[in-house]
Amino acid sequence: MTNTKASSAAPSLGLLVLRVVVGAIFAAHGAQKIFEFTLPGTIGSFAGMGIPLPEIAAPVVAFVELVGGLLLMLGLFTRPVGILLAVDMIVALVAVHLPAGLWVGEGGYEFVAVLGAAALALAFTGAGRFSVDGAFLRGRAPAWLA
Repeated sequence: MTNTKASSAAPSLGLLVLRVVVGAIFAAHGAQKIFEFTLPGTIGSFAGMGIPLPEIAAPVVAFVELVGGLLLMLGLFTRPVGILLAVDMIVALVAVHLPAGLWVGEGGYEFVAVLGAAALALAFTGAGRFSVDGAFLRGRAPAWLA
């Protein structure tokens, strides 16, 4: 028989794994937009995909993904960062990937859907206790922030 009142580390370990992996993927995609494709190249790509205001959207998306991914990995401001990254993926899904169908190999939405769902799940749950939020902000900051 298990004691359901005892605090288990397992949920926080699960959130740690999710945060680190998803955060690393977001950070890598943001870095790719900034350093590999360059911001002018990313702006051109966004313009070619029909994204409105690509001169603004491309740098915002690139930095939200890079910085947001790093913050997820640390577990810092996880809830608002999760919302920003989920919105980023919803826009990518609707504006670019949805018409191509499910499969990522054909430009589809499976990858952005999983990243968006993971980011939203982290926004709902928070970072867990193995995080900067858990160590320093919980109880000191509003629940929507930590």
